[in-house]
Amino acid sequence: MAKISVVIADDHVLVRQGIRRFLESAGDIEVLAEVGDGLELLRKLAQVSPDVVLLDLHMPQMTGIEAAQRIKRDYPRVRILVLTADDAVPQVLALLKTGADGYVLKTARMEEVIHAVRQVYSGNVALSPQVATQVVHHARMPSAPEDEAPLFIEPLTERELMVLRLAAQGKTNREIGQALAISHRTVQGHLADIYDKLHVHSRTEAVTEALKLGWMTIERGGKP
Repeated sequence: MAKISVVIADDHVLVRQGIRRFLESAGDIEVLAEVGDGLELLRKLAQVSPDVVLLDLHMPQMTGIEAAQRIKRDYPRVRILVLTADDAVPQVLALLKTGADGYVLKTARMEEVIHAVRQVYSGNVALSPQVATQVVHHARMPSAPEDEAPLFIEPLTERELMVLRLAAQGKTNREIGQALAISHRTVQGHLADIYDKLHVHSRTEAVTEALKLGWMTIERGGKP
């Protein structure tokens, strides 16, 4: 019987190694590779074809949500199981909308993670009990005035994230356009869409919100 093949993406070596040991102890799961950031993950997926990617959200080079978007675009058959410490409802909903097949908290017992891998491999959705409870509560919440209702955060596209990163570096619309080979009016359009999705009104607010959601990270040297 073929084993479930997995690639683990997490920027902490000890975490990756611990997860690998537990997964492989299950008997029906094999770990093809471990990677430490989103770009390395995409390079690895060009070399191997796992059934499931176990994905941390907060990694250098490329955030988990951006990596999830790229995986679903380029490798649609690969299942994505998010493994993170972040249980914020907007984050969960954004990842599920992006195409993640499961969302498990790092506080989960390893048996729960193994079960989740099997679930997403079988085509089911796997959610930690705490996450599932919050999602259900969110869905059952009565309608509230617009200024009181929880805001759903729609994921940014890969191009929108590129624009926002350059904007966070202080580049003008024309400079962003030159860097991405698009017109400054197209940049303005992307920024307008970003503000609308994040429910903000300025670059600073957009960058702050993206950082809070884990969609951008500040690397050494202070650059997004």
